[in-house]
Amino acid sequence: MTIANLKAQRVTNTIGQNDRNHYAKAMAGFTLIELMISLVLGLLISAAVIQVYVISTRTVTIQQSASEVQDSSIFSLQGLEKRIRLANLGNPITSISSTSNHGGIVLTPINLGTANTTVTTLLTNSAGSAGFTGVSNIANIMSDQLTIQYKNITDSPLHDCQGAEIAANSPNWVVERYFVRLATGATAGTGVQELSLACAAGRVSEEGAVLTNFDGSGEVIVPAVDQFKVLLGVQVGINQLTYLAPSTYIELADKPPITTIKIGTIIRSTTPLITSADQESFTVLGVTQNLKTDTVRRKFYRRSYESTVLLRNARLMAITATSPKLAP
Repeated sequence: MTIANLKAQRVTNTIGQNDRNHYAKAMAGFTLIELMISLVLGLLISAAVIQVYVISTRTVTIQQSASEVQDSSIFSLQGLEKRIRLANLGNPITSISSTSNHGGIVLTPINLGTANTTVTTLLTNSAGSAGFTGVSNIANIMSDQLTIQYKNITDSPLHDCQGAEIAANSPNWVVERYFVRLATGATAGTGVQELSLACAAGRVSEEGAVLTNFDGSGEVIVPAVDQFKVLLGVQVGINQLTYLAPSTYIELADKPPITTIKIGTIIRSTTPLITSADQESFTVLGVTQNLKTDTVRRKFYRRSYESTVLLRNARLMAITATSPKLAP
């Protein structure tokens, strides 16, 4: 073999060795330290992404829940206020009490007509009234019930709270009962339950005969509610207005005329919150109320709402007469 051939073979061996070294380096994997660093960085990035997602989802659910409660407050309860203002429409008696014939606020059977014998549990009641039990999600404080009455004396048809038409100038009286009941499909329990504010409507004649019953489950007005309270505003003086619970008003010997209705509710969202705790204490009509103790209940956004409704068809006019001064 010549010297030239030896040199060529040596160069070829060197090139082959370099290729093998380069290939070996290209096929080499991560070291253990590099792998651990990669895992730590990946976990940190994943944790940050998950935290951002959880915060974002929690914010969205809170906004959605607050929007649901606001919608119920604005639309549902304002609709209820509008219907309460119809109370005593068509009644020539503007000073109403528990003894007024066809009085706008139905407290006794005589309010529905002289021949009426409706049980008092279907009339305006509050916690403490005999025979009345209103469901609530509040500990030791039951919900109230409000029953109103009016007649369509207008030239246009109206609709009651269940959507049934009231003919123009109808001779019959419309009775609407607002109360809290279990939501449709819900089951009773000892803890926090799914409750709704509903309305059942019926008709009575001028004499008080029940033409259409108002003792059913009615239609849902507010889909998610925990409490419903009612106070009667009575005028005890020219410039003095006092609010009483219906049960207290019934017990009065001298019953002053009712001029306003004050309602208080605790409304909750239908979308659960992604949180470990929610609000449990509320103030409704000046009384602090707490949710029932329930370790397995879902968390919801809740808000208390109060409103005062003037009975436009039961206004009182206080007139003070003074004699003119005579000239000396």
